[in-house]
Amino acid sequence: MTIIGIGLDLVTISEFGEQLDRVGTTMLRESFTAAERRYCQSKATDSTRSYAARWAAKEAVLKAWASSRFARRPQIGDNPYPLIEVVNDAWGRPSIRLHGLAAEFLPRVRVHLSLTHDGDTAAAMVVLEDPGEFADLIEGREASS
Repeated sequence: MTIIGIGLDLVTISEFGEQLDRVGTTMLRESFTAAERRYCQSKATDSTRSYAARWAAKEAVLKAWASSRFARRPQIGDNPYPLIEVVNDAWGRPSIRLHGLAAEFLPRVRVHLSLTHDGDTAAAMVVLEDPGEFADLIEGREASS
């Protein structure tokens, strides 16, 4: 196992909400998958908190990926956000699912995610892990090429 990148992002929820409320904004449709929008809208108390935490997660993934490339921006197009999806398992635990070019560029990478929000702040921490051949050997599997 090799850690190839770490990313952290903080979002001010009220400012993020102002962006979402701007007339004519397409941010929700262009940056979040349909499943993410359904999940956030299901949060009756305040969907903005859930959106802000997911935005922080997407930014943290991009920062971790950029740090793995020695601070060069990942080359996955002008709008990488819908390629990075926050999903929840049956117990509500969040994780990252990569799509399209993001999945192609990071085929074996495991993305570890932690989300939080408190008061007017949402945050996400991401660690990118490449299991690599050494991890395969330790776990008794044939090293993959």
